[in-house]
Amino acid sequence: MEFTHTPVLLDACIRALDIHPDGVYVDGTLGRAGHSREIARRLTTGRLICIDRDQAAIDAAPCRLAPWLDRVTLLHGNFSDLAALLDSAGIDQVQGMLFDLGVSSPQLDDASRGFSYMQDAPLDMRMDASAPLTAYTVVNTWSYEELRRILFEYGEERYAPAITRAICRTRETHEIETTLQLVDVIKGAMPPQALREKQHPAKRTFQAIRIAVNGELEALPPMLTAAVDKLSPGGRLAVMTFHSLEDRIVKQAMADMARGCTCPPEFPVCVCGKKPRLKLLTRKPMTADEAELADNPRARSAKLRVAEKCGPQGL
Repeated sequence: MEFTHTPVLLDACIRALDIHPDGVYVDGTLGRAGHSREIARRLTTGRLICIDRDQAAIDAAPCRLAPWLDRVTLLHGNFSDLAALLDSAGIDQVQGMLFDLGVSSPQLDDASRGFSYMQDAPLDMRMDASAPLTAYTVVNTWSYEELRRILFEYGEERYAPAITRAICRTRETHEIETTLQLVDVIKGAMPPQALREKQHPAKRTFQAIRIAVNGELEALPPMLTAAVDKLSPGGRLAVMTFHSLEDRIVKQAMADMARGCTCPPEFPVCVCGKKPRLKLLTRKPMTADEAELADNPRARSAKLRVAEKCGPQGL
């Protein structure tokens, strides 16, 4: 079967992982399995652990990874539970982990999932369809203060107060049930000049609600900690972000684990005893070149950060 899906920064991700044929690797965001296919085909006696919170991605994977299924383990779950997921699979140490934090194309392409502001569907936006919180609940029940906060912080929406007021006014008379109903409310709250911008007027608001529904930012710190715990010395951690808030969290976490000693600079000797856990391999994140952007515009906001697990002595 031929697949046309183009994974973002594919070559950079594969180089970053430094794949050994007998190693154990984790693709913590399986999606359409574009990265997983390239990892799996490089393994012989090794194993690839594929994780996704979306059951649809897990269900589609046996077809997409058919030639290499003998070396693949599929796990349904949230990567915030990474340690428990790997323990359940009997995996103690891993030579490389990749996390692509972008929304997968099938989720955006399936209008019924409610991620798109271009097609009408029930307000849902759950990456895991079994999760209790939906976009409908956020839009129709969250307070003005909390809605304004997520639009401003998660969506970096400068019209967050006006949009939130419009949502609250609308739901006083009737519930906002579908994506295009929400789009109409957003458009009605924005000034004419904002509606003329190249970017769709609902993009930032939908992004903010999606992040809130799926707890995307809250999942990152436990995942990053568990990933480093499970990496073997010399193992690689590669994380690709598409949003400034995600990138900030990843950058800071990697920097903290690469720092080691936390003693005040005026101390003549280290008394904390902390050693670096990571060595940063990308002081600045890797981004797509012009050739990739021409083929895959979705790569424009992608940033890839890579680090290597230090040994016991921080080396």
